[in-house]
Amino acid sequence: MTKIILMRHGKPLLPGTGWIAPAEMGRWIESYNRSEIAAESIPAISLDLASSASCVAASTLPRALLSVQALGQMPSVTDAVFCEATLPFATWRRPRLPPAMWAAFFRLAWFFGYSRGSDSFRATQARSKMAAEKLVDLAKAGSVLLVGHGIMNRLIAKELVAMGWSGPQKHKNHYWSASVYVLQP
Repeated sequence: MTKIILMRHGKPLLPGTGWIAPAEMGRWIESYNRSEIAAESIPAISLDLASSASCVAASTLPRALLSVQALGQMPSVTDAVFCEATLPFATWRRPRLPPAMWAAFFRLAWFFGYSRGSDSFRATQARSKMAAEKLVDLAKAGSVLLVGHGIMNRLIAKELVAMGWSGPQKHKNHYWSASVYVLQP
């Protein structure tokens, strides 16, 4: 049975943990996008799923590519269409908060239409549809593993379901988690 496996990359090594202003988030996001992954044990189920795929796809971000290597695989396809939904930020100089708090705040604002410095939610939805179509096309030759990212994997999963694929009711979102989708006859 052909399947599409959406797997989230390994835990990234986060850039700077001090408090920053929103205006500094652009630089923090760039550092995060260049981040590597932490050395950690990979769940056996993730390794098994990776070895079962005939095609491995990945985003072009380092944490996804390094995760593919950690799984003992080589990517067959790398494409920016699978990259994480970009995170917006603002030019305010105050207040200063931990980057993780700003990331959560701006991700929530993004869902409500704020997109300064990033693609809009609608543009990202359109990209997730292209990503899902690419995965479905790759799945014509056998099972596909996508090593991607949290928000983007959720959006791709929604598109796969709309295209007749079935998978878990709730998409998993922790590092190395995987959700398996199969085409309904």
